[in-house]
Amino acid sequence: MAGGANRKNARVAMLLSVVLVGMIGLSFAAVPLYRLFCQVTGYGGTTQVADVEPEAASERMMTIRFNADISPDLPWRFQPKQRSIEVRVGEPTVAYYEAENNSQGFTAGTAAFNVTPLKAGVYFNKVACFCFTEQALAAGESADMPVSFFVDPAIEDDPSLDDVDTITLSYTFFPDPDAKAPAAGMDQTAAAEPVSTARPASLD
Repeated sequence: MAGGANRKNARVAMLLSVVLVGMIGLSFAAVPLYRLFCQVTGYGGTTQVADVEPEAASERMMTIRFNADISPDLPWRFQPKQRSIEVRVGEPTVAYYEAENNSQGFTAGTAAFNVTPLKAGVYFNKVACFCFTEQALAAGESADMPVSFFVDPAIEDDPSLDDVDTITLSYTFFPDPDAKAPAAGMDQTAAAEPVSTARPASLD
């Protein structure tokens, strides 16, 4: 009798252990899975990443506005070099942001991004971008940060986007607590700018 109860308790304990391990695993996987979900669906204004640019642009025009925010914990000045540009749907375009380290020492940050309206995220494709990679600046250093993008021509086949003629691209920079200053004598400039053959946007 006692032996049967012990075996039952052991099975229950094993089941609870499996459930606990599964919950821990899901908690670690939640962030990358959510990011993947957003990238696939455009949920939350998450943009897409493209390796190939469209073969041709359409006649539909779109206004792209640029927004910049920065965490109060990062002593930078960060802003777009153009407030807005007019592009044709499917037209590869390059726009620029600029950042300046206003502190007396080395600092580094990472940018998160989204687009509004949120439903347009799945059609906003970035070819090259400074986001989600560490950007490091020495004291007083400034840098231009390009983003190469296009609006997917497939947007014209989505009737829910017929009323959209303006898309806002927003970046927010946060400090990178794990960044380490380069050793003395080494280059302290930010990561190399992405290479793109896209046409540069005219600046305001």
